[in-house]
Amino acid sequence: MVKTLLLALLLSLGAAWPAAAQPVRIKDIADIEGVRDNQLVGYGLVVGLPGTGDRLRTAIFTRQSLVGMLERLGVNTRDNEARLDTRNVAAVMVTANLPAFAQPGSRIDISISSLGDASNLTGGTLLVTPLLGADGQVYAVAQGAVATGAIAARGAGASVQRGVPTSARISAGAIVERAIPYTLAGRDHVRLSLRNPDLTTARRVAQAVNRAAGNGAARATDPRTVLLSLGGRDPVTFLTDIEQLRVEPDQVARVVIEEASGTIVMGANVRVSTVAIAQGNLTIRITEAPQVSQPNALAGGQTVVTPRTGIEVDDQNERRMGVLPSGVTLAELVRGLNSLGVGPRDLITILQTIRAAGALQAELEVR
Repeated sequence: MVKTLLLALLLSLGAAWPAAAQPVRIKDIADIEGVRDNQLVGYGLVVGLPGTGDRLRTAIFTRQSLVGMLERLGVNTRDNEARLDTRNVAAVMVTANLPAFAQPGSRIDISISSLGDASNLTGGTLLVTPLLGADGQVYAVAQGAVATGAIAARGAGASVQRGVPTSARISAGAIVERAIPYTLAGRDHVRLSLRNPDLTTARRVAQAVNRAAGNGAARATDPRTVLLSLGGRDPVTFLTDIEQLRVEPDQVARVVIEEASGTIVMGANVRVSTVAIAQGNLTIRITEAPQVSQPNALAGGQTVVTPRTGIEVDDQNERRMGVLPSGVTLAELVRGLNSLGVGPRDLITILQTIRAAGALQAELEVR
């Protein structure tokens, strides 16, 4: 059923695919140099767990962190460190993305993941955790009550779990302490970075900017980069206007296959040369339905089990070879393969075989 729905979806998408790509905003296909997030990471402790934290006897790093934290607060437990046996503490890694131009005092969201053998972080509180950047500097400090959004319950004979209780988030759980130095003011030029590198798209972006701001305002330097000349303009106003310009992005013909899940995505420019396709599998199904033979109560016989085996062979000989003419489109390709009654797994094999035969005029990417 799922395979049929997937093929129907691919077919409907192919049939409704426009003849040409629709213009999109430059804002949606390119990033401005320097205007980006920066990743932060930190190590901390979650406390207040209802017996679902790390086992201190096996999670050595949790025990050492707990002892060190208590020592900083004036509580000496080193002499009795081996006797610590609480299950209310868990060691966690804290991650966050520091947005561009974030200023000290602003708040950001954080994600929390268990490091040890804690089974559930629900109900815990993250203690003060410094978040460091790639340069080793502290850019934010996190603290607060964690929220897993998961449900986990266990009884003597059954258990249920929804979500991942060892991962959590804290909305606005970190305060920015340091800003990353970057400014647009006073710059002579700014670079646009295309998210999908393409020479044609880069040239079209430069042409759209030059039409709006005058010749020389933009120049494509490579498939990913478009150089913008500010020329004394206010960078915020200029970039705001540039972001709203619309261009028609180009794309290479590509087929992406996710082998693990059986997902196939094809671009609009995929074409197939003349090729004949035949697909079929031999299926042998064996079923056992033993029959119990029980004699009459007065006969004095014994109850026996008589084996009954059913064997069915399906060689799928009703399937015929299909011919796809040269230059068929995405919609025609999917429609032709769908007419053969193949599923996503078989479709992956067919596409790989078409590529091996040199008939698939597209880049085939298998993940």
